[in-house]
Amino acid sequence: MNPQIITPEFPVSRPRRLRRDDFTRRLVRENALTVNDLIYPVFVADGAGLQQAVPSLPGVVRYSLDTLLPVAQQCVELGIPVLALFPVIDPSLKTPDGIEATNPNGLIPRVVGELKKRFPELGILCDVALDPYTSHGQDGVIDDNGYVINEITVEILVKQALTQAAAGVDMVAPSDMMDGRIGAVRRALEANGHIHTQIMAYSAKYASAFYGPFRDAVGSATNLGKSNKMAYQMDPGNLDEALREVAADLQEGADMVMVKPGMPYLDVLRRVKDTFRVPTFAYQVSGEYAMIKAASANGWLDHDKVMMEALLAFKRAGADGILTYFAIEAAKLLKAQR
Repeated sequence: MNPQIITPEFPVSRPRRLRRDDFTRRLVRENALTVNDLIYPVFVADGAGLQQAVPSLPGVVRYSLDTLLPVAQQCVELGIPVLALFPVIDPSLKTPDGIEATNPNGLIPRVVGELKKRFPELGILCDVALDPYTSHGQDGVIDDNGYVINEITVEILVKQALTQAAAGVDMVAPSDMMDGRIGAVRRALEANGHIHTQIMAYSAKYASAFYGPFRDAVGSATNLGKSNKMAYQMDPGNLDEALREVAADLQEGADMVMVKPGMPYLDVLRRVKDTFRVPTFAYQVSGEYAMIKAASANGWLDHDKVMMEALLAFKRAGADGILTYFAIEAAKLLKAQR
């Protein structure tokens, strides 16, 4: 039934009655953000004592394992469920095929092993993608024309996912947008006994200009140069295509799906959630975070209020969780409000 048919007219109906008092506003609030909605992305590099600021991401640093451990401890204490790891790979280890991603003694497996040993209750999510490892900055093996070759890339991605699962990763998150990679990864995980390893698929990942600061952070921007990823990431003008991508990933064995970026694609997020009713996540990407930080630093916005409003928007649009660089700050505010 159309609710307009049964809504009384003014003055019998006074919608502001439900907005007058704080207790009423809280009582009838339709959506709320909690710490359980937060996934904290962090950048990790080899070395010791490293806490290297990322200029384009104010407040975000690159950690070595020893300096990351207190951050993981803080996540546990604040109740943040999941830490997402993104590697900063030494340039000497980057190759055209990104094969370092499959190294069982590489950076990510070593960090994951230590984190799971010390903080078994903290979920660990890792990207399955080759761009941090390739000398050209693309997400896979390229041909002579610079085009990413799908099947060869998927073979390496499967090995990367298995390496991560063997190290103890709870969630593998293929973010490369190669065709068929979810099915290939799921089959490999099952065949190798990793039946509990979850797949969070970057199902609707757009070729967005909002990723710039992230590429600075992982060191792929220089390698990518003037190239782009439009031959495999989605066209920002497409929405129905996102639904087809999500459907394919679910059929292939994804446990959860993601829309990326976040705020500019809330309409996509809403359609995905309404259509599939599965665990659906959004990534508040580096450019979104950096804009809020920059505007707040200039005194143009109230940092905390805008941060929390933006995160709430994801929940209202249908997100079950949000990957956000604001996770620690938001969790502290939520704790203070309890």
